[in-house]
Amino acid sequence: MTVAAHYQIVGATSAQISASVETGVRTGALPPGAALPAVRALAAELAVSPATVAKAYQELRLRGLVATAGRHGTRVRPRPPVAAARSALRPAPAPGVRDLSRGEPDPRLLPPLGPHLATLAAEIGPPAGYAAAAVLPGFAAAARERLAADGVPAAELTVTSGALDGIERLLTAHLRPGDPVALEDPGWANLLDLVAALGLRPVAVPVDERGPTESGVRDALSLGARALIVTARAQNPTGAAVSADRAAALRSLLAGRDLLLIEDDHAAELARVPLHPLAGATATWAFVRSVSKPYGPDLRLAVLAGDEATVARIAGRARTGAGWVSTVLQRLVLALWQDPAVTELVGRAGESYERRRSALLAALAARGLPAQGRSGINVWLPVPDETSAVTALRDAGWAVAPGALFRFGAPPGLRITVSALDDADVPPLADALARAVRPAVHGGFTA
Repeated sequence: MTVAAHYQIVGATSAQISASVETGVRTGALPPGAALPAVRALAAELAVSPATVAKAYQELRLRGLVATAGRHGTRVRPRPPVAAARSALRPAPAPGVRDLSRGEPDPRLLPPLGPHLATLAAEIGPPAGYAAAAVLPGFAAAARERLAADGVPAAELTVTSGALDGIERLLTAHLRPGDPVALEDPGWANLLDLVAALGLRPVAVPVDERGPTESGVRDALSLGARALIVTARAQNPTGAAVSADRAAALRSLLAGRDLLLIEDDHAAELARVPLHPLAGATATWAFVRSVSKPYGPDLRLAVLAGDEATVARIAGRARTGAGWVSTVLQRLVLALWQDPAVTELVGRAGESYERRRSALLAALAARGLPAQGRSGINVWLPVPDETSAVTALRDAGWAVAPGALFRFGAPPGLRITVSALDDADVPPLADALARAVRPAVHGGFTA
């Protein structure tokens, strides 16, 4: 693919050249996978030195917009962290198409916030000022109790604006651009974007139903990984959950390592499998638990526990930026935690997701399609060709997420979010999935 026929890169400085490329990515003139001109060719075209173009390309790599692939040259990343490109990769489904691509909880199963907000409005005293802004003692005590019940040491904790915010603060506090980071593959799409945007180098760790594989983590360590990010359960997109035996093996492997260990327990109370934490396996560690999935995506709050130095770094860094997570929001989440009716609703939601997920897995297995989904709200279905499968499903009235959004070395697949399914939807969806991949199945494909 040549760029000249589609988009003209301009600029006399590295900053102008990189800005021109970013404009092309944002507008869609440089689509995902588009090849950029060779350094010397673009330098000659723009009448600048090759060093100027090379610096521009380096800036674009550090910001996660492009990737260099050896003899294939420099290309726009499949998921550059630019809003327009992201929406182009996952366009809104056409009218009448059932959307199973978003990875969001079922809004029908989220607790209503109105009653608790009304109660808080009557209870909250004078507005809090800057000096009073912090982690509320009552909130911290409840968070410690909930984490301790799952075996997570939480003597030191703080609060961040969601899981991704906490992970970003952890990475920027401990790592520098160019450092290798071990990531699950396939893994959380937003995390892949974040790592790219921070200029960190991803190292793929394969995932099976019991979590990151021991051999994959060992290989990542041999490649010099400075950090390892593990999803404790309800892994996005595969539904994997770290099992007791896998946790024991990984703790043994990580013991004594100079490594930042980050665990993401985003499903929390929704997960219907036990938590087997790795917390404390390394001297530098953090455990992040968001409230978005059980209580609502608009509640931008996560509890972050860790070793004393790590928590102090995160809390100190927050004071020089966002400052703190709203004490009003902390009070609201605490009220939700303490409401037995909300606890019962979250429990029913977890049971509902488990029922839908299990039903879809069983229906796919009955049709000769082995899929993965041990926990959470997503099912991962290996396919030989994502584009043809996504297109066939769209034509049949179903929108699913292509695996390319979540992987950088793993084989192709589809992510299907079960939270939007009703029980009656499972058989027709399984039939549509079977038709979408049946030629490959008949040809001998195995996942």
